[in-house]
Amino acid sequence: MNKKNSPAVLTIRNARLPDIEAISALVAKVYKDMPAYTPGMLRGQISSFPDGQFVVEYEGDIVGYAAGFRIDEAAAMGPHTWTQITGGGYAARHDPTGDWFYGMEVCVDPDRRRLRIGQRLYDARRDLCEAQNLKGIVFGGRMPGLSKKKNPYPEPEAYLDAVTARKANDPVIGFHLRSGFEPIGVLKNYLGSDKESRGNAAHMVWRNPYYAEVTGKGAAFATKETVRVATVQLQARKVESFEEFISNIEYFVDVTSDYRSDFVVFPELFTLQLLSLESKKLTPAESIEALTRYTPRFTEALRKLAVEYNINIIGGSHPTRTDDGDIQNVAYVFLRDGSVHAQEKIHPTPNERHWWNIKGGDKVHAIPTDCGPIGVLICYDSEFPELARRLVDEGARMLFVPFCTDNRQGYLRVRYCSQARAIENQCYMALSGNVGNLPNVENMDIQYAQSCILTPCDFPFARDGVAAEASENVETVTVADLDLSDLAWAKSQGTVRNLRDRRFDLYKTVWTDGG
Repeated sequence: MNKKNSPAVLTIRNARLPDIEAISALVAKVYKDMPAYTPGMLRGQISSFPDGQFVVEYEGDIVGYAAGFRIDEAAAMGPHTWTQITGGGYAARHDPTGDWFYGMEVCVDPDRRRLRIGQRLYDARRDLCEAQNLKGIVFGGRMPGLSKKKNPYPEPEAYLDAVTARKANDPVIGFHLRSGFEPIGVLKNYLGSDKESRGNAAHMVWRNPYYAEVTGKGAAFATKETVRVATVQLQARKVESFEEFISNIEYFVDVTSDYRSDFVVFPELFTLQLLSLESKKLTPAESIEALTRYTPRFTEALRKLAVEYNINIIGGSHPTRTDDGDIQNVAYVFLRDGSVHAQEKIHPTPNERHWWNIKGGDKVHAIPTDCGPIGVLICYDSEFPELARRLVDEGARMLFVPFCTDNRQGYLRVRYCSQARAIENQCYMALSGNVGNLPNVENMDIQYAQSCILTPCDFPFARDGVAAEASENVETVTVADLDLSDLAWAKSQGTVRNLRDRRFDLYKTVWTDGG
């Protein structure tokens, strides 16, 4: 008898970035009366700890999602709120040396409950704990029956005791008890939007029976994760054709590719050199309008260079007329797989607004690359700490800052603020600026730059927090190897731990997109 193999209809696997849209739709379906995760939050969860995010796929549809991260025992077992422990929903409190797995989310498609999806997700978490030798799983579990039992059980502790003793019934607590979890108390004011639980949660724990005590530094930082980054400090020069401009750029792409760099970053507005092709002197408004016409050719040319030279190119920035008719200052990121991403400058300077009528963008997101998520802050944007924090919460460990400054004071504003961002967010910052001048281009008369690659200030990093630095005002390339595993060490064991030590109980940033 011949038997034909048939594909599996149900699989459980780690969540990936392309799953975000489907996960977001699932969460919105499950929690109709509570805020759903934004795409940025889901990016942060997956980027912070890919091993800890799971999806269940049934007949090609995502029908279950579980999110979690590692954390230290004191934080896991002490009093906390959902916002505090999860870093505002981004899993930003992930500690690669943490002894416990914290479950921040489990949701199951209500139309697929017969498939024991929740059980499968908890089994996957147990397998993870055993594979990574974690002490166990801890989380704040919902108590949806509490709001209906307020009279007999005015205090949530009494309600939890009654359900544990089987004197009352709660579907979620009951499921957790049957799954081998034990309650160790109630987390008060855990999640205010959970009205059914009156904002409370059952503090649940499962202890890994196979956990073995270990000593020493551990494996979390044993493997180095090195990325090579290059910055181009570019001389402004007159060109005779678009092809000559691209040839000049290709030279630096070639050089940095020969160094086997993973990334090369060019300066802000470096395409202003194309204005030297104009036959007459243009007004500032006419100059920007002329530049926008080069956008399709520019993006296609650099996309090809990224693929041909096998390097990720942070293409400085280029004025672009967007779909709404405004002209914005846009950084294009050309990845070596041929994909192209765009990051708008959020804060145009007063000069840009006055001379060129450039408008600010309204979106800032981490960009996925083959070296992990990255972020781009165009010049002035580096002086606004909220933007960098958003990108790091979404998983970015390297932020690129193309800049264009005409004097030392302007340069130092960008430099000092970028150094602050590196310390605040325990990330790397790579800056690239223009030098020289373009005499016939309005508002591009002189340039000042000292491009650099900056680090946090702690023991594993470069002296003075400077991994590499160019000489002032000369055309050159600066290259540095950045060890991303050092960032993980700093976040969990550093002298200061800025990301972990944020006071989520005192302050937060509210974004109009919910991120």
